[in-house]
Amino acid sequence: MSEINTFIAHPASNPRIIFMGTPEFAVASLSSLVEAGFNIVGVITAPDKPAGRGMKLTESAVKKYAVERGLTILQPEKLKNPEFLETLKSLHAEVQCVVAFRMLPEVVWNMPPMGTINVHASLLPQYRGAAPINWAIINGEKETGITTFKLKHEIDTGDILLQQKISIGDDETAGELHDRLKETGAALLVKTIAALANQTLNEKPQTTLEGTLSKDLKHAPKIFTDTCKIDWNKSVDEIYNLIRGLSPHPCAFTCLNNKVLKIYLGNKEFAAHEFENGTVHTDGKTFLKFACSNGFIHVTDLQPEGKKRMLIDAFLRGYRFN
Repeated sequence: MSEINTFIAHPASNPRIIFMGTPEFAVASLSSLVEAGFNIVGVITAPDKPAGRGMKLTESAVKKYAVERGLTILQPEKLKNPEFLETLKSLHAEVQCVVAFRMLPEVVWNMPPMGTINVHASLLPQYRGAAPINWAIINGEKETGITTFKLKHEIDTGDILLQQKISIGDDETAGELHDRLKETGAALLVKTIAALANQTLNEKPQTTLEGTLSKDLKHAPKIFTDTCKIDWNKSVDEIYNLIRGLSPHPCAFTCLNNKVLKIYLGNKEFAAHEFENGTVHTDGKTFLKFACSNGFIHVTDLQPEGKKRMLIDAFLRGYRFN
């Protein structure tokens, strides 16, 4: 039986918890807290938003789960709204858990007596920011992990509670790593709340870790379109890491015959050549590769502009090169 399921909540060690999160990544943590028997007195998630062709109102993944479990749900447009703050106070939470949610104002994160706990998908103080999973792979890291810490004014700088390391596969994509980390994060959050309730945690200021790092701190800012555009003048490894670090979303891209070509997966070929970087090479049947500084990237999974995602053989069967 897993550590998540072996925790049995007792009245003296089962704090009133408010959970804050929105996407699927956060559902794993909320589910683990519920299954472990913790007292979830409220769930805060994003307001329903129109989506799809019909622009129907769509609930967040966290809301869908909370509805199924009959949990109290709050969906504030603004976190400083007086009515929302009064409702939040009325829940008398002792601790708040934040997983993949938006920035909180101090009036919110400083409200519960036991503090507000955040689950971050990196080994802080490395990779503070909005996209730690993507940047760890883009930068070619071999290891990452999960950190639980207490929120404070500066983003991702609060005192560390617990950490769990995991390795990154040589060919692992951001999507695959995301799915592993959400489970690791869920288990670590349960362990963190249990230890916090039992007063067995020793908080560790990040400033003490910053001074012991052998390399400079790396950051994980939001991914923009310019980040996703492939620079074929870079090395095979750099481009390969960019592709898998942005797969399946938002996806690395290049241009082919003046149209955007998204690249989800590829293979590496190290070779000396005299071709101009970025030139396309294909037999028209089995392979499509782009030249880069020290070899080629073979495209295996792609999406042409205006088309669906497909494998390379299907693409080559229907594509006509200029």
